Amino acid sequence: MNPSDIDLKMMRRCVELSAEAVRANELPFSCVICRDGEIVAEATNRVVRDGDVTHHAEILAISAAQRALGRNNLSDCTIYSNVEPCPMCSFPIRETKIGRVVYAISSPMMGGHSKWNVLGDRQISDVMPQVFGDAPEVCAGLLYRDAATVWRSWNPLFWFGIRLRGCLAESNNDAMAILQPQPQRRGLTRRFITWMTQMLPGKRAVASAPPRTQPKIVG
Repeated sequence: MNPSDIDLKMMRRCVELSAEAVRANELPFSCVICRDGEIVAEATNRVVRDGDVTHHAEILAISAAQRALGRNNLSDCTIYSNVEPCPMCSFPIRETKIGRVVYAISSPMMGGHSKWNVLGDRQISDVMPQVFGDAPEVCAGLLYRDAATVWRSWNPLFWFGIRLRGCLAESNNDAMAILQPQPQRRGLTRRFITWMTQMLPGKRAVASAPPRTQPKIVG
């Protein structure tokens, strides 16, 4: 199974946007949200321009997508990022119930899946199903080399240092790995029963993190 034409098109747009961010004196972070093969919203970081550390590309794009669609349920959307979303960006992904997350460069130090696993945590949707959606499908590595080229061209020394510190990962290819398959969607009744069960005395122990599945290479 190869990445779809839509996946490739959207990630290429992410790479283009990351280069635009550099020209605007921002760090090369970018994001595209897609629904039915069409772009709903896109954004780059605006941390420098707006003087606001919360203005990450994903947060801005999610806000724009909600306005464009007139709803906060984005379960029929896919979010594409040139770099793995951080925990701050991953929580809105879960709250808006985005069904699929695709990124080019993994972030072992800051990633919302690789490090903190906000994107894969099922407990938050079990305990608060009225707030958080089920864990999305997570895919990594698509067009890694294209995304990395923008970072390297922007600042070779910074690119070397951030990889040396383990903040961004290295890859030798552009193959897309399915890190987390999309789980079967649970109905409201089942989620309510799960929530009620966890409310019972003695059932509130913190769940251990689910075992990481072996990445499935696509392409």
